[in-house]
Amino acid sequence: MWRYIAKRTGHALFVMWLVATTVFFGLRAVPGGPVRAMLGQEATPEAVAALRQQLGLDKPLPVQYVDWLTGMLVGDFGQSITSGESVGTLLASAAPKTFSIAAFGVVVGLGIAIPAGVIGATRRNELADYVATLGAFLGISMPAFFVGILLAILFGVRLGWFPVVGYTPLSEGVGPWLRSIVLPGVAVGLPYAAGVTRMMRSSLIETLNEEYMRTALAKGVGSRTRLYKHALQNAMIPVVTIAGIQLALILGGSVTVEIVFGIQGLGRLLVNSILERNYPVTQVTILLISGVFIFMNLLVDIAYTAIDPRIRYGGESA
Repeated sequence: MWRYIAKRTGHALFVMWLVATTVFFGLRAVPGGPVRAMLGQEATPEAVAALRQQLGLDKPLPVQYVDWLTGMLVGDFGQSITSGESVGTLLASAAPKTFSIAAFGVVVGLGIAIPAGVIGATRRNELADYVATLGAFLGISMPAFFVGILLAILFGVRLGWFPVVGYTPLSEGVGPWLRSIVLPGVAVGLPYAAGVTRMMRSSLIETLNEEYMRTALAKGVGSRTRLYKHALQNAMIPVVTIAGIQLALILGGSVTVEIVFGIQGLGRLLVNSILERNYPVTQVTILLISGVFIFMNLLVDIAYTAIDPRIRYGGESA
């Protein structure tokens, strides 16, 4: 187990290096650059050369790459080209907002998806199943930003229950912080719940039809015991997989949801830095988001052994 974790961690670090390298050289392969974005197309060659030298962009690409990577290893993320602020400071301001929304969205999504999937699987072709299925299809078909607009109009503007603009830090109180992330969190959580619900339902139906479940029924095992002790545990393996992979919906949806609710999170920071050709901010932000995906995939793999102890890795026998 520990050998597997160490091996997967090594793979994760290698993937992170590949992402960092691809982003660094990929950004510089795109036509244009921060100098032209800052000075405009009418700038003189002398002004362009002077600003390139000031920003360190006149150095050969391999030298820039080594300098950036070396700085990353010692915790120096560089400075924003446009504002001069530390990239670490910008991330420290934006990341808590996005991760708060994402965490709330995951809680909402799983809190809806698992019960809805169980109801759909155990009450097939009944009204509850139809309602859960319809809700899942609606959630899949509606993008997070559209859900956010509807929530903002209903619960923010008309009912006035929650703020529709801005983010309140946790340091100012749990209540105000929670109120500021409810609507954007639900907006990204509902589409997430839809996909997990469909997987939960189909996986549980398949498990309930297994031979060992019929044997348990023939032996007189109670329906609750069969469902929660035997079927649900085995059905959770593909659900954990899709729940981890679909985290991309949460972080991807946060880009547009943050715009809807006027929140300066990682999504808006990344979009603005790309438009400004702000290399240092774009590189580190993409690397941070990629690290979340890679870390979640590692957690999903490790979670398999907690759900089903029969699973072993690296050729180990059960």
